[in-house]
Amino acid sequence: MRGSADPAQPEPAAAKVASCRATSNPPGKVRTANPPQSAPPTDPAPWADDTETRPALALAILGALALTAGAIVPVSPAAGPGFTAWPWLALLALGPVAVAGWLASRKPALAGGLILGLAALAPGRLVLDLQFAVNGPLTIRPELYLPDRFLGSSAVGAGFWLLVAGHVLTLGAGVLAWRALRSHDEPERRRWRLLVPLLAVVAAVGLLTAPVHSENGFLLARAAFEGPWPALGGYLLLAAALSLAAVLALAAPSEDVARGALGGLAAGAFGVALPPVLAGLFRDDLDVTWGPVLALAATAVVAGLATTKLTEKAEPDLAGHATLPGLFWWRLTTGLLGLATALAALIGAFAPQVAVTALNPGAAAPVSAAADSPARWFLLAAALVLAVLAGGVLVPKAAAVARPVLGVAWAGIVLAGTAVLNTALTATQAGNLAGFGGAAAPVFTYDLGAGAAWTFAALVLAVLAALAAAGTGVVEREDAGDGTPPSKNLTLVTAGAVLAVAAFGLPVFGLPGYVAPGLWSRFDTPSWGLLTAAVVVVGAAALATRSRPKPAAALLAGAALLTALHAAELPLVGGALGGASPATGFWLALAATAALLAAAVLAAAGGRRGA
Repeated sequence: MRGSADPAQPEPAAAKVASCRATSNPPGKVRTANPPQSAPPTDPAPWADDTETRPALALAILGALALTAGAIVPVSPAAGPGFTAWPWLALLALGPVAVAGWLASRKPALAGGLILGLAALAPGRLVLDLQFAVNGPLTIRPELYLPDRFLGSSAVGAGFWLLVAGHVLTLGAGVLAWRALRSHDEPERRRWRLLVPLLAVVAAVGLLTAPVHSENGFLLARAAFEGPWPALGGYLLLAAALSLAAVLALAAPSEDVARGALGGLAAGAFGVALPPVLAGLFRDDLDVTWGPVLALAATAVVAGLATTKLTEKAEPDLAGHATLPGLFWWRLTTGLLGLATALAALIGAFAPQVAVTALNPGAAAPVSAAADSPARWFLLAAALVLAVLAGGVLVPKAAAVARPVLGVAWAGIVLAGTAVLNTALTATQAGNLAGFGGAAAPVFTYDLGAGAAWTFAALVLAVLAALAAAGTGVVEREDAGDGTPPSKNLTLVTAGAVLAVAAFGLPVFGLPGYVAPGLWSRFDTPSWGLLTAAVVVVGAAALATRSRPKPAAALLAGAALLTALHAAELPLVGGALGGASPATGFWLALAATAALLAAAVLAAAGGRRGA
């Protein structure tokens, strides 16, 4: 019959769809003849519902309001702001949060990333503000605190506690935003993955310099490394957070989160760098310095890049695999930065570190002289080593070996450069010394020489070269693909790393009446170089255990080169001082060098067997 259903015939497609729709209705519901069409289901995206943004956004708003109130209420009853800064500070605090609130219902992931970027700098800003409570007169924050008389100490006011609350609330907002945004998806390839971290490092360097130039006798303007500990710790946290957060932002699975985080970082950096620039513009006794301007320029570029499309599509090669183009340009950038670092270090080694001026009241003109650092030969050796490695990176046949070694040896510039800068910083911290013997005695003034500026530039370039070397390593690893499994010489590698840490923590030479800076006693400017070298050696050793044999051998060779350079302080620095004798750190450095070299040889031998 025409009206009967034949069970042997296949069910029409339309009947199948109707059957599926009928079974999808809950029991007890009557299905209409023409059910409403629903939108096709989509995969849930991070922060797809703006209700998830509300807790983080609420904390961020409260934090911004607290920071604004802290700019209006005095931070101390002993001193007020040096100029009318609260409208600018309110704009810097409320502006980014207002943008996040406007984006919360439209692009919640972008708003969440903005809150994350702001929260990344909150710990550093919190520690920086603790200087008000520890020793307010040493604070270089004219937008909030500028004495008009000599103060030995000062109490904190309600504004200080409002600033602390604002930073804590901003950090809490970042934690809530991270919990809502976290994802285990693989991040896509990003554009500007080299440029943005480099700009973040440049901005960090700008924040570490003197925020203003002061002609006010009650404001002693100094760079971060010359200042007190709370301010130094805050600036170091800000510098580290800028660089690390920029890298992590580009690794976010969501492009909106990455763009928002970069924008938040730029807004937070503006909140730190812009007030001293305004102080230099609004006050006659303060001048603008290059550091905050450099930080503003670098972060402005980062903010501009955050408005562009970050996701980069990899072009497949003939085999159908995604390739990372531009290895030549990565190596070229690394090699040129290495050569620039070596050149700056060479100039810093030979140019005078301190300019000494003696003004005799009875003389017609001052008498000038220059002083060098006893560690200049140490910096010269580190510069020559880095120049050879940078040249090797520019040679195609040697680049694969020279690049990992350079990725470790750059720390030698920091190790030697901080030792050289210690001479200039120690002299300038002494200030102007009135001569002895009456009114006719000369007055000595100490100023930083050209060598100090070039040495500082070498430190900055060394960090940039390290970042470029790391980026080049990522590209090389992607191009190489899976090869010979890692060669793990855990015993020798561990022994070398432990001996290296001990060597960097103990003096290399001994001298009567001389106490060398270290990691556990007399922590001074050279101690930062020792700490950097120790961390780099340990990191290279750990990475070598997870790398292929040839890169592992190169990393271990670079670590051995660094410990050998540390041992060379005995003839290069101790010889200049005269009468130096080997100390415990010298023998430990030699032992660490031997262990790391042996591990490098075994790793290279494992690579030849695997080939």
